[in-house]
Amino acid sequence: MIRVAIQSLPSGVNDARRLATKLGIAAHEIGFHRFPDGELRVTAGPAAPVTIVYAPLDNPNDKLVGILIACEALRRNGAERLVLVAPYICYMRQDTAFHSNEGIGQRVIGRLLADAFDRVITVDAHLHRTRDIRSVFPGIEADNVSAMPAIADALCEKGVAPGTIVVGPDEESRGWVGDLASRLGQAYAVGQKVRHGDRSVGITFTDPSLFAGRPVLLVDDIVSSGGALIACASTLVSAGASAIDVIITHALFPPDVLSAFASAGIRSIRSTHSIPHPTNAIMLDDVLMTALHREITAGSAAGPSDAAAAG
Repeated sequence: MIRVAIQSLPSGVNDARRLATKLGIAAHEIGFHRFPDGELRVTAGPAAPVTIVYAPLDNPNDKLVGILIACEALRRNGAERLVLVAPYICYMRQDTAFHSNEGIGQRVIGRLLADAFDRVITVDAHLHRTRDIRSVFPGIEADNVSAMPAIADALCEKGVAPGTIVVGPDEESRGWVGDLASRLGQAYAVGQKVRHGDRSVGITFTDPSLFAGRPVLLVDDIVSSGGALIACASTLVSAGASAIDVIITHALFPPDVLSAFASAGIRSIRSTHSIPHPTNAIMLDDVLMTALHREITAGSAAGPSDAAAAG
């Protein structure tokens, strides 16, 4: 009996199949059919006692409805444990009401997913005021794993130029920028973000002279419009950086913004495979395999019916 399997949303099927191959388990695609009014009919693959649902949750609203309906089918057909692997997870930025009568999206989506799954695994969730991701998903297990080991391995494989400074655009980036710099054996710095409006931002540095004549590795966890990245790159160019290469965990920006990045002085952009994007260059397989290890080992152990059959 197959005891562990992956079910994937269509947008994540290539990454899910590659991960399943490395884990030695079956992979199935969740099918979506859209009716004329926009309603979805969802068809899951065969359920396994331990079922991993692989779902990059960018452009999330249809996907959220789809995985919740898929969970109903999987539970009804024999899934005893459902694990959501969402390399990018949506609505985490909406962790408080910024204006009167505004809903707190993180709270609502967290509860919805906690009702459907037994465990949630995500990568570098965009958390501000929430210290522990387990508080987002009440009553279930939740893990927020870091992409920095995968990013560091990929960079070391290609080679990092001597004298490179790892840079984060703001104070919120200090944790992962410091982690990556330590793994690479390089210095780092973080900027100070000054917002002039919803779409206007400036970046300053305490000591701009640090960047003169040196290559910069600019790192951010999530880029949706690209304004902060462009502002940071412009500041670094003015400070005399010799080259600017960008690493992004979650690339949410439309591909047509790439020309604006180049105009701002950015030489290259690489993102992780957290969501499908033209800049994808860094796979998250190893960090996800580590997070899933106990699901695979526990699910692979023979249950009572398997042991009886073997005897």
